[in-house]
Amino acid sequence: MANQFRTMILLTALTLLIVFLGKLLGGSQGMLIALILALVMNFGTYWFSDKIVLAMYRAQTVSEYEAPELYRMVRELAVSAGLPMPKVAIIPSETPNAFATGRNPEKAVVAVTEGILRLLSTNELRGVLAHELAHVKNRDILVGTVAAALAGAVMFIADMLRWGAIFGGFRGSDDEEGGGLGIVGAMVIAIVAPIAAMLIQMAISRSREYLADETGAMISQNPLGLASALEKLAIASQRIPMVEAKPATAHLFIVNPLSGGALVTLFSTHPPIEERIRRLRAMAR
Repeated sequence: MANQFRTMILLTALTLLIVFLGKLLGGSQGMLIALILALVMNFGTYWFSDKIVLAMYRAQTVSEYEAPELYRMVRELAVSAGLPMPKVAIIPSETPNAFATGRNPEKAVVAVTEGILRLLSTNELRGVLAHELAHVKNRDILVGTVAAALAGAVMFIADMLRWGAIFGGFRGSDDEEGGGLGIVGAMVIAIVAPIAAMLIQMAISRSREYLADETGAMISQNPLGLASALEKLAIASQRIPMVEAKPATAHLFIVNPLSGGALVTLFSTHPPIEERIRRLRAMAR
């Protein structure tokens, strides 16, 4: 319950940030436009996120006949989680990774790469699949996509604010409400706001990953299986990076698919693998 409340507060903060930027950009009218933009982005993300992300990574849904072992594991874990059977998809990528998508449990899809099927043992793969089903059970797919949409709206509006300041078209409020914020102030806010949005989105994503690890370990009844899988995936994803990975969808994957140095790690939507493994091993004890 505390985690759900924390997520609600963070999403509210993102929405208020959009409204604030809209107010600066165009007064009351700008605030209204920003709010409508956020609502439209949320609605589109909610209804079409599964189709968009599956197409983005060329994931193909498979039948029980085509992938019997994978299908059987997903079905058993879905029953254990009290969920309807989701669709199962395979991503044509050697990078070992997995994600779940879909606007609700009835429309959920669990997708795994070809690489993860070759890398993990049965118990490890069960742990990964249980983690993804935990995201479905906890409605993390909706939470994550809404957070990403709101953060994207903040960055879009901040970009408009920055260009408005550069070309002298910025006014911070309605004429009757007084003068604008000034070019320097507008530029500072245009730089700081996207960083704030990104940090809030990261906080949401990381908290949901921890929750999915915990819920997934209970679904599979094997925290060590998931811990071992995370250990292998962390190493393999660096050795075989997913070149087609996009920052906008990185939060969906069980481990961060983006390759990079310390800066990428610092601004990752995923919590540190070492801490996730430590928590899972503590659960097993």
